[in-house]
Amino acid sequence: MTASTPALVQIVVNGTPMQVPAGTSVAAALAQQTPGTTRTSVTGEARAPLCGMGVCHECRVRIHGLTRLACQTVCTEGMSIHTDVGTAPGSATP
Repeated sequence: MTASTPALVQIVVNGTPMQVPAGTSVAAALAQQTPGTTRTSVTGEARAPLCGMGVCHECRVRIHGLTRLACQTVCTEGMSIHTDVGTAPGSATP
């Protein structure tokens, strides 16, 4: 590996392994995958990061079982991410 080649970390998104450069936010990693969304609302709408700074909470995901903001979380080796937050009644609040 050279100084210009970023280190990669392995993450798992909804059961699918992927590699992203170290330091990548979870929101950026999810944007690289189709459909590029972070969750589905309780009414079935696809949601994605809106503000990018943790205010809107549209980027909620589950990481190792805990609700986190994808725009405020950096990918780490072995991270398990699920984009099913908000899909059940009562789960829309972090």
